[in-house]
Amino acid sequence: MKEQKNYEAIKGLVDKGGNKTRVTLELGCTRRTVDRMVAGYKKFGKVFFSHKNKGRKPITALTDRQRWDIIDLYNTKYYDASFEFFTELLSVNECIHVSVSTVRNILMGEYILSPKANRKTVRRIKKELEAKLEGAVSKRKEALIKCKLLDIEDAHPRRPRCANFGEELQMDACEYPWFANVTSHLHAAIDDATGNITGAYFDTQETLYGYYNVFRQTLNYGIPYRFRTDRRTVFEYKLTKSTKAEEDTFTQFAYACKQLGVDISTTSVPQGKARIERLFQTLQGRLPILFRLAGISTIEAANEFLSSYINEFNAKFALDHNAIPSVFEKQPSEEKINLTLAILTERVVDAGHSIKFYGKYFKIIGAGGESLYLEKGTKGLVVKAFDGSLFFSVNDSVMALEEIPDRAVFSKEFSAAQEATEKKPRYIPPASHPWRTSSFGKFCSQMRHRSDPAPVA
Repeated sequence: MKEQKNYEAIKGLVDKGGNKTRVTLELGCTRRTVDRMVAGYKKFGKVFFSHKNKGRKPITALTDRQRWDIIDLYNTKYYDASFEFFTELLSVNECIHVSVSTVRNILMGEYILSPKANRKTVRRIKKELEAKLEGAVSKRKEALIKCKLLDIEDAHPRRPRCANFGEELQMDACEYPWFANVTSHLHAAIDDATGNITGAYFDTQETLYGYYNVFRQTLNYGIPYRFRTDRRTVFEYKLTKSTKAEEDTFTQFAYACKQLGVDISTTSVPQGKARIERLFQTLQGRLPILFRLAGISTIEAANEFLSSYINEFNAKFALDHNAIPSVFEKQPSEEKINLTLAILTERVVDAGHSIKFYGKYFKIIGAGGESLYLEKGTKGLVVKAFDGSLFFSVNDSVMALEEIPDRAVFSKEFSAAQEATEKKPRYIPPASHPWRTSSFGKFCSQMRHRSDPAPVA
């Protein structure tokens, strides 16, 4: 418009004559500039008023080849990544340094929507496509475009963060094909005040062992004040016909929390633990791509990768927990952690003075390595510690368990003579152990779901 205005004013001045001072006031320029434009018009005509960069591509603009490389990389290598994460991957792995807005414009120009696109964006793209889908594109392209238009769930309502680090840790498990198109469960805990992941662990199912591993990693910071969990998971109720204590995962986890003084709060509303839900949404857009690029296809490799990735994730997304007041209690000793994160099972000594546990027989061993023989019918707790060690607790006494093989390995009559080896003393927990039969039985009887057969809503 400015070019057209200059052209018309100078053309009228040259063709019809007029006052140059009036033209300077009209165009807002100097007399010298008017003289220069008059001379240019007489020599070049209307072309003189066009900007010299008109039609030129900016020197900083991407070439067509670079644009198609970005589109091809997203479609073939980094598909399902959010635009922001895709921009990070381009910079780190492909040495293509562009802004998020540039990537967004390029991909959305090809009707490629981010998995995190909101409803407003989806509706706008749909309106743009409606006209083009009316015979302007083939059915194949129409199907390709429509598959990009994803339905986005409503966002969770906001609420303020907790005031202290360790005040509330939201914990849950997410079932998803994290790697190799195999569905597995990622157990994780995140601090509500800072957004720090305090623990994460993969397992084939949502298991007590998975949550124990997350709990173990969390204890590196100390003992938190409260866990906030999903009511429909192993924490609150699991419908089963079995009444065995070892299959009651909520009772086992809750008893471990009780020994360390950790409160458990459960909710059946996803918005009640929005931060862990949002964490899984973020990780679903990042971990599968990172696993695919790293060639990870097993749970063992995925858990090893997590050990370093958690620190990287926290550094990028979480707040500095050192700048926020902490209510974590002092970290327990390794011995206490191992003995607390345990599975407790009620068992009775049989006629052979042994204990049957998961289809195998175990003999009772004292602290000096000697065999102990308890009376038939003696009730106690078989304790499987976090590291897999087995103990047998009767009232306030604790003894070790040793598996009885199906067949003897050594024969006194027919095997070659072997040097007698001195048995090493077995480790026996101190008297302050948390496995007293009476206290565990009382705790089990207080569990609401063990006395009420109806599932918790």
